[in-house]
Amino acid sequence: MSDPLPARIERISWPRFDRLARRLAQRIIASGWRPEVIVAIARGGLAPARVLADELDLATVASFRVAHYWQAQKTRAACVVDPLCAEIAGRRVLLVDDVADSGETFAAALDHLAARQPAEIRSTVILYKTVSPYRPDYFAAEVRSWRWILFPWAINEDVGGFLKALSPPPRSCDEAAQRLAARGLRLPRRQLAALCRRHLDAAGCGGSV
Repeated sequence: MSDPLPARIERISWPRFDRLARRLAQRIIASGWRPEVIVAIARGGLAPARVLADELDLATVASFRVAHYWQAQKTRAACVVDPLCAEIAGRRVLLVDDVADSGETFAAALDHLAARQPAEIRSTVILYKTVSPYRPDYFAAEVRSWRWILFPWAINEDVGGFLKALSPPPRSCDEAAQRLAARGLRLPRRQLAALCRRHLDAAGCGGSV
């Protein structure tokens, strides 16, 4: 049985994320448009939104949650599960997420915000996958060939999902490392060993780590 994992996984480090986020902020500034409030799509948009708030010198940051993926597996149609509490009526809103992929998250998010009658909504992501039917107003970089983007704040969730999806289950941490490396994902030995202990043992897969 083949592993139901993405054919290619690209890991984004914290330093690279920082460079991309600050590049994104400069593009927003260069456009001449000034948001009044930043709204993050939780959870992926939280870290980018905080960096953008710092770079754009904005204090007002709010969020709401859209459910779509869990442990790198699509579980449902995108829908808002924790609504926005901030008041955005008549204000210019910058909507922030980490990546534009299927476009479903943004469709749900934009509908949710539009009902609250902001003056204007513009959207932004760190990485824009060109296969996405939705193109954000701003992005730091394009991803032209599809791959799973692994951001530094989602290591446990995503890699845990990858480990549980490996079929047959890996018999050791070394085997798990080899099978993940075949998709382009390499993690420090100690970090992967901890993830194997947490996720493989919990799933009853056995094997040494």
